[in-house]
Amino acid sequence: MIKIVTIIGARPQFIKAAAFSRVLREKYDPANPVKEILVHTGQHFDSNMSKVFFDELRIPEPDYNLGIHGGSHGDMTGKMIIEIEKVLFKETPDIVLVYGDTNSTLAGAISASKLNIPIVHVEAGLRSFNRVMPEEINRVMADHVSDLLFSPTKTASKNLQNEGIEHGRICEVGDIMYDAALYYKKLAKKPDSLKLEIEKFFLLTIHRAENTDNPAKLSAIIEACAKLPYHLICPIHPRTLQKLSALNITVPDNLMLIEPVSYLEMVWLEVSCEAVITDSGGVQKEAFFHHKPCLTLREETEWVELCDLGVNILTRAEDLYTSYIKMSSQSLEHLFEQTLYGYGNTAELILNEILKRYANG
Repeated sequence: MIKIVTIIGARPQFIKAAAFSRVLREKYDPANPVKEILVHTGQHFDSNMSKVFFDELRIPEPDYNLGIHGGSHGDMTGKMIIEIEKVLFKETPDIVLVYGDTNSTLAGAISASKLNIPIVHVEAGLRSFNRVMPEEINRVMADHVSDLLFSPTKTASKNLQNEGIEHGRICEVGDIMYDAALYYKKLAKKPDSLKLEIEKFFLLTIHRAENTDNPAKLSAIIEACAKLPYHLICPIHPRTLQKLSALNITVPDNLMLIEPVSYLEMVWLEVSCEAVITDSGGVQKEAFFHHKPCLTLREETEWVELCDLGVNILTRAEDLYTSYIKMSSQSLEHLFEQTLYGYGNTAELILNEILKRYANG
């Protein structure tokens, strides 16, 4: 039997874990059994951003909930390392599995590396090449201590090779978020907090500190929204709402702020909108999965292939309307048929590779 301790703590990781855990259950083989111990660090603790995800994605309740959130990056990560180490001492897993680029990812990778437990990193090799982003530091460090790195794209694999990571540690399997998008699309539901019927709308998400913590940038984004031709629906991140209030920023009539949404509600918004405006890495991909053009309010992106393809445009707030006009003047539908992120079987490929490498110790 292979015992896996999976470390999760933030909303995108719940979705990825749901896709992998479902395959574990469906592909259970008594000859090669796998036991997963789920550890939730508590990094996302709001009910709408955490608990509801476990409920609707049908993820088993975590075996451990560490309840660690808030504080500085160092404080949070340090507390996580201490508590994760206790779990690893108790469970003595064969491997530790981490996803993405959060503080939970880094804490799990450090804890396992200190105890010489093999580390598997799903969504390895992404790079923004912006070391100011905490996520960039997290993903680079996690990659370099991991034993098996599952990269989602050719670009990600090349990034790892360029950093001197041995080819034998890299396994290109596609994007596990695509698995989730295909599976949960049929379960999508309209947000409870969306009371009005709006025929055409843009989906807006803003949460990155580079936008929300900069008063000039945040004001410019809201002002730019007023110039767009459709309503915008924005599931408002609690921190973003706090910033808007503190800065007394007036929300234009065409911008509708709603409460944070569950994953299935987010899928409904992505499927139903005309286009996506975001600063989220994951939402950029989900826009592609659901055949929606995307305008990204950042100076760089980890998902460069979407920009190269022409379905995603990096833009400043001041250029948002111009970028919208540029994108809306093109016919993009045929571009969404590109298989940039695999074929929706990434979780199964990950499981097969883990069994191949670790089933016999």
